[in-house]
Amino acid sequence: MTLSPSSTWATQASPEEMRASVERVRKATKVHSKFFEDSIPLIASENLLSPYAKELLISDLHSRYAEGLPGERYYEGNAWVDEIENECLALARRLFRCNFADVRPISGTVANMAVLKAMADPGSTIGSCRLADGAHISSASFGAFGLRGVKPVHYAFDTSKMQLDVDATKRILLQERPKLCLFGLSLFLFPFPLRELQETLKEIGALGWYDGAHVLGLIGGGQFQDPLHEGCTVLSASTHKTLPGPQHGIVLGETSDADLVRKLQSACFPGVTSNHHLNAMAALAVSLAEHLAFGEEYARQVVANARALGQALTEHGFEVLCADQGFTRSHTIAVRVEKEGGGEDGSKKLVAAGIVTNKNLLPGDKSPKHPQGIRLGTPEVTRLGMKEKEMARIAELFDLLLHRGKSPQEVALAAKELKRGFTTLQYCFGAGEAAYRYYDLVGDSRA
Repeated sequence: MTLSPSSTWATQASPEEMRASVERVRKATKVHSKFFEDSIPLIASENLLSPYAKELLISDLHSRYAEGLPGERYYEGNAWVDEIENECLALARRLFRCNFADVRPISGTVANMAVLKAMADPGSTIGSCRLADGAHISSASFGAFGLRGVKPVHYAFDTSKMQLDVDATKRILLQERPKLCLFGLSLFLFPFPLRELQETLKEIGALGWYDGAHVLGLIGGGQFQDPLHEGCTVLSASTHKTLPGPQHGIVLGETSDADLVRKLQSACFPGVTSNHHLNAMAALAVSLAEHLAFGEEYARQVVANARALGQALTEHGFEVLCADQGFTRSHTIAVRVEKEGGGEDGSKKLVAAGIVTNKNLLPGDKSPKHPQGIRLGTPEVTRLGMKEKEMARIAELFDLLLHRGKSPQEVALAAKELKRGFTTLQYCFGAGEAAYRYYDLVGDSRA
């Protein structure tokens, strides 16, 4: 069948009509920014960039290409890009106390794809957690695992502790004998028992791989486990959750295997990236330096806030998972809101009241679209300077909305009042500057 060309080219539009479209986008961006300025952000996978990092995102680096490694580029004009990337690599190796880093993946999932390309062949078996136990979608058959054509074998998981059942997992590993074992979660409450599994991994000849996307900043701040020094060979991650950097990716390793290093570098480029978003890479360098300076204090407060929020919600009658274990040792808590209407209904009520969360699968849930849980995280509110006292107030707002029948409008006003005192960045160079600064996108000098 031959398709006939359209009688009117899509590009044939008046400047006035297209200017109106541009203004709609700018206005929506302004409204979006104002909404978050007035709201309580509790998405576990989100954070805020520092002013120094943010300015690099709109620098000339955004417009440039630098395929390859520093000193081995396929484009000219990269002398200063090489300087930036070498600094970024040195900061990454210092922060995570490792001898290998690659900062070319453009997201956490792309970093995972690079590891899969380097360390797993199509058809091979990889150990991992189930999605229902909190794993990330990249380890599913419809995600990066499926794209690489690998087969997952799932660990035994104790849902009462939100942790691996070590003895049962050992038996599974000895039976299935995967050559690569992934440890990482999207609902990441507690460190993995990596040391307890090391003997078994050695027995079956498996390498350990850690997806640290959610807890990267906690690892760098010394407030979680240290997977590269507890038996994992490689760590992949995104860089914008508990590490308050740009939306980018990273691969880290502690290895003396030159062949593995070559495979990882080749997998990052040309395997899964071409140009690696130089502006974000530069912003990552700033974020790594800031975390070396401020990360320990920040990470400690992130965890303290998460535990305090779990305790306060429990005192208001909410079912927070793992109460007998202190709720969490990370930035995240999980709340079963079945009696409050479920995760989908609960998260929609909360966002209407100026509290931003996400619905989340919990053990026993059947549908990711209609789960009984919500996931809460403290990276962003901590970045804004909130502490345990504010976590108690946030729990009160949950109670007012979901238990006491207060209207979303009334709770939104209370949330806005709380947020009013916390709109400037902390734990970074340029601390005290506005976190939600945006240009006057309607009616400014460019209008």
